[in-house]
Amino acid sequence: MSHDWTELYRPDNLAEVLGNPKAVSDIRAWADSWDGSKPSKRALVLMGPPGVGKTSAALALAKERGWGVVEMNSSDQRTGDIIRQVALRGSYYNTFSDAGNYLSTTDGGRKVIILDEADSLFGREDKGAVPAIVELIKNTKQPVILIVNDFYSLSKKSASIKSQTLQVKFFRPRVQQIASLISAIARDQGIEYEEKAMTIIAEKANGDIRAAVRDLQSMASGRDILRVEDVEHISHRNVEADMYDLMGAVLRGKDPDKALQAMIAVDETPDMVMLWLDENLPHDYRDPGDLVRGYEKLSRADMFLGRVRRRQYYRFWAYARELMSFGLNDSLHGRPAANDRFRFPQYLMKMSRSKGARTMKNDLAGKIGEHCHTSIYRARHEILPYMSWMMRNDIDLASSLAKSLELDAEELAFMLDDSVDSDVVKAALTTVAKVIEDQSPVKIQSKEMPKPQKNLFDF
Repeated sequence: MSHDWTELYRPDNLAEVLGNPKAVSDIRAWADSWDGSKPSKRALVLMGPPGVGKTSAALALAKERGWGVVEMNSSDQRTGDIIRQVALRGSYYNTFSDAGNYLSTTDGGRKVIILDEADSLFGREDKGAVPAIVELIKNTKQPVILIVNDFYSLSKKSASIKSQTLQVKFFRPRVQQIASLISAIARDQGIEYEEKAMTIIAEKANGDIRAAVRDLQSMASGRDILRVEDVEHISHRNVEADMYDLMGAVLRGKDPDKALQAMIAVDETPDMVMLWLDENLPHDYRDPGDLVRGYEKLSRADMFLGRVRRRQYYRFWAYARELMSFGLNDSLHGRPAANDRFRFPQYLMKMSRSKGARTMKNDLAGKIGEHCHTSIYRARHEILPYMSWMMRNDIDLASSLAKSLELDAEELAFMLDDSVDSDVVKAALTTVAKVIEDQSPVKIQSKEMPKPQKNLFDF
């Protein structure tokens, strides 16, 4: 009873992963693609709600294939430098198995790089993590698995993560499947139980396998038999929907009430939901009448959001939410035309791409302003554009300014309007490194000083 049952009964192979046969099949197919040449999608994203077996599936794959594991999760520090040191370096070289056996890539031995909770990256604590993950996905020579609860929150930080990975969706298992699993665990632990008690635990877990197993272990502690009255007080697990669930309920669902409940369950502002609906509505509603009614609801919702911005009266959000969920769902009289995956808002993708450039400009303006004793605003608008033009036309000047301003590779590439790994950038950085080396202080060997001339009193 002292061991954590979620670890004790973690699946040893993919066949034991509960309730997601399609996901298991996709994972196996992706793993098979590594047997020959490198696959087109070197990274796999396992996405779905918490506790449905994503991490267990990744570890089960490694056991099944005999792959080594390099794992980083939210308890580790995950700045860009640390991801490059641990995950990126690990993705380049061969490794040893947990038993100490050498794993050669040429002989089929691999290791899998697992970034758990990859969508939980925050501010300065994880500075530079997203660019490092993108670099890992593009350059890895070993299988990479990203595990996320909300793929939308990660993909909006970088469009490359969405386009260069294979996404596999995990769904919540059925109540009967979870009840069968925890019943087997109880029998293995020698605990008698009432069937109804197992069903209650499974129902209140709301599809969270990990929560059900932990509830079982908690309730079984100190008991030889588990009855219904022992588990009735367990509280229901909260279930948070993601943006894709909301789009499905609003645009393709048949129940306006469920659409409204999905809107309430999503942890996003109405302004963000408006962007998603505006992007996907014309692709799903092809009938002109449905489109007119749908955009009428969106326009009315936008009027309430405008009032919120002007008056700071956030109770208007309730009206906007109802119009964008219940009202929009009720406006569909025909059948939705599209069945493919919902589209990520193009506006957000464009802003995401330009965010890096805006941040880079501000950082460079700060360095230039400090060096030239002027404001960041003036450095950005009056100095940076002309300095960038001069550096692109004079590589020697570019090297000199890179040294004076202490520019890194990304900043120098931005000033030269070139890629980080281009020959021009590499040449400039090489020149800077050589200049710094030549100017490093040289230790001067002391020479033996001549003896002073004797004076008259020495004779």
